[in-house]
Amino acid sequence: MRLSLKFVAALRRAPLGTLLLGAIISAQAAVAQQADTSLAFARAKNLRHGINASIWFAQHPQDYSVDRLRTFTTADDIALMAKLGFDHVRLSIDAEPLVDWQKAHGETTPFVTELDLVVRTILDDHLSVIIDIHPESRYKAPLRQGSASVQQFTSLWRALAAHYVASDPEHTFFEIMNEPEQDDPYRWQGIESTVTAAIREVAPKQTIIVAGAHWSGLEDLLVLQPIQDGNVIYTFHDYEPFPFTHQGATWTSSEVVPLRAIPYPSSPEAIAPKLEEEPNLAGQFFLNQYGLGRWDDARVESTIAFAAKWSKLHNVPVYCGEFGVMREFAPPAMRAQWLHDMRVAFERNNIGWAMWDYQTNFGIVTKKDGVTTPDEDIVKALGLSGAAK
Repeated sequence: MRLSLKFVAALRRAPLGTLLLGAIISAQAAVAQQADTSLAFARAKNLRHGINASIWFAQHPQDYSVDRLRTFTTADDIALMAKLGFDHVRLSIDAEPLVDWQKAHGETTPFVTELDLVVRTILDDHLSVIIDIHPESRYKAPLRQGSASVQQFTSLWRALAAHYVASDPEHTFFEIMNEPEQDDPYRWQGIESTVTAAIREVAPKQTIIVAGAHWSGLEDLLVLQPIQDGNVIYTFHDYEPFPFTHQGATWTSSEVVPLRAIPYPSSPEAIAPKLEEEPNLAGQFFLNQYGLGRWDDARVESTIAFAAKWSKLHNVPVYCGEFGVMREFAPPAMRAQWLHDMRVAFERNNIGWAMWDYQTNFGIVTKKDGVTTPDEDIVKALGLSGAAK
């Protein structure tokens, strides 16, 4: 019972439409809950401790040149990921270069040629790979209304799934979209159902990863209803508490921009000396709330437990595709402590994860003068088995 977007839209405009739609989606979820999810649970075991390869094939639209793609992250980096003990790579891929490839009607493009090489290298190093469509916001915006953009996105995934259908389905995963930025969770669920059906037409064996609307947060997961496909893993991202993980970040909420050396765990006493450093009352209030939140290992685990409860409720596997701390301004030992607490909470709740990220401002390695150096404290915090050298 897959709902079309037109039907969903018409139903929501009708009298009592929202109530009826909720009943239908609940019925659809009940069907999905009865689906055989054993394969998805088995495949999820290949996604226990991963790393995001970011700002490479995505998030850098000003330069996807072959030279940069070959030198920013290399085969040696992928080998190091395996040596450190990661078992999979979440590979972010911009949508727009893929659209250019699709328009080439079977002819390859330099972007996809390099992408194919990287996917093969990851698999050859005995790592699993997540093919994650990771678009810019301008690509996501048209999906909020109308049908043309949805048809185009569905067509793109059909082509991409067909391209990678020969890859080992035990170790090649398809993630529909990173952080969809969609305001209507009903509509987004319809889109994901439509895309999943299209993928199944050409790639019946691959495991698909889907997310909730907005920013793929835990709150988005908890209101999501499983789609009608058993071979699906459900993902969420977790960067809470934001005042700690994003201190100094310039691309998100203005409150975090001036933050420096914010402590974790948090308490009113720990935060008090930092309040006077804030430039205005709004900033002080934001930071004060973090202190009152008393974030520590117990609160982290209490939060992650809700993802496990959702997984058990619907009998589907759950996976955290992103978590991390911006390293420029966070106290290093406290950064390691938060990552440790998150990793332990995931393990206790049987949830696989991928840290954000490998080498940029949330990274686990530093590159300088041709030398790549893992952060030994972060390697240890993540419980990895490999030697950080």
